[in-house]
Amino acid sequence: MSQVLEQSIQINATATVVERCITDLTLMHRWLNPVLRCEPVGETWSTDIGAKSRFIIQIPLLQPTLDTIVVERQPGVVVWGFKGFFQGSDRWECQPIAQGTKLINRFEFDIPNPLVSWGFNTFAATWTQQDMQAQLRRLKRVAESQ
Repeated sequence: MSQVLEQSIQINATATVVERCITDLTLMHRWLNPVLRCEPVGETWSTDIGAKSRFIIQIPLLQPTLDTIVVERQPGVVVWGFKGFFQGSDRWECQPIAQGTKLINRFEFDIPNPLVSWGFNTFAATWTQQDMQAQLRRLKRVAESQ
């Protein structure tokens, strides 16, 4: 059964600026959780459909990795799909509004391993939701400073 974590934030910047904060790897690293590192799979970073990247949780010794592929891309929308210890998608959508942009982040996933699922739901689900909110606040600061 899929789990969905969805957060949104209003940003006082155009949708184009907000989208650039999501698609530009240098800007992404300014708001991404410092425990996460994102890198392209291959020579160049891209958010075009089919582009692959890797998110690495920088925990000493373990460094769990989530391989992703862009499964949907249109103006204002980037969706990364992934299979691994999580299976699902991470959708980022920029909706222009009168005061700037409403940014919606929707993390939809299954955890096929019952033990990992129990561990996530017991120890990490609340932290993950709080981290998503914190990332959106950091992204807002980056976008509004552009």
